[in-house]
Amino acid sequence: MNSQIRKTLPKPLIPGDTIGIVAPASPFDRDKFHKGIIVLEKMGYKIFIPEGVYKEDMYLAGTDEERSDLLNSLFMDKTIKGIISARGGFGSIRILSSLDYEVIQKNPKIFIGFSDITALLSVLNTRCGLVTFHGPMVTTLGKADSKTRESFLKSITLNQKIKITPTPGDTLKSGSAVGMVAGGNLTTLCHLVGTPFQPCFKNNILILEDIGEAPYKIDRMLIQMKLAGCFEGVAGMALGSFKDCGEADQIYKIFEKIFREDSFPILAGFGIGHGRMNLTFPVGIKATLDADRHLLLYHEPAISAVDD
Repeated sequence: MNSQIRKTLPKPLIPGDTIGIVAPASPFDRDKFHKGIIVLEKMGYKIFIPEGVYKEDMYLAGTDEERSDLLNSLFMDKTIKGIISARGGFGSIRILSSLDYEVIQKNPKIFIGFSDITALLSVLNTRCGLVTFHGPMVTTLGKADSKTRESFLKSITLNQKIKITPTPGDTLKSGSAVGMVAGGNLTTLCHLVGTPFQPCFKNNILILEDIGEAPYKIDRMLIQMKLAGCFEGVAGMALGSFKDCGEADQIYKIFEKIFREDSFPILAGFGIGHGRMNLTFPVGIKATLDADRHLLLYHEPAISAVDD
């Protein structure tokens, strides 16, 4: 986050609040979508589903203008207290230049998603100072396990410090570090390199996860980002799931080799990402990563007090 932009904590969601659904990337499976809506309703929330969510334009959930307009309108709408993405896939990067960052900054609210939505989580934090949430989307909530749902609900409702532990943890590089938490999907972050929206990870605890990328592609993306200077000054690194990317040990060895000369700690094994468990973590809050004690401990709550 730009040090000159004031950090903004969104207000917590309380039962009866209205959550708006946005589709900033790809079209989605209707059955999975409606199962996720049922989960949100059982949590006590009213759900606003704009007609535009169901639009399709080839591999996108509508045109770039339609998708960006929808997200802008949900932030502008005072009756919407939180925004959750329907699905990831591809397309978020296409609308970054069309978002009204001034409107978003003036109307902070919980925004949550993962995978391709990483681009939005990152940019809304760096451009607007908004603390965002890397967590389940509507189409993944229906099949999410109890720990995923519990983490999701606590993150958006409770004004308390969040603690996340890997299950089990693998210490790839020993040590502890303090920094602002950033990151998400490796492929998406790699695609931001060289754009005006490329984040700076200096002094950050960087969390990375991915799906369906062969080990050599993971290697290639990390090397590209390292050559571009993306990891200079990184405070620490936490690894989530790398589903369908090969054996975990092989992925971990890639990280160990690429960062063997770096001094920051690396802790792997977090239930974050595309696996059955997808714990929610805030982006833009300071935390301590302890690779030896196997924990990520935030220093402050990610949402404001109810009466703020």
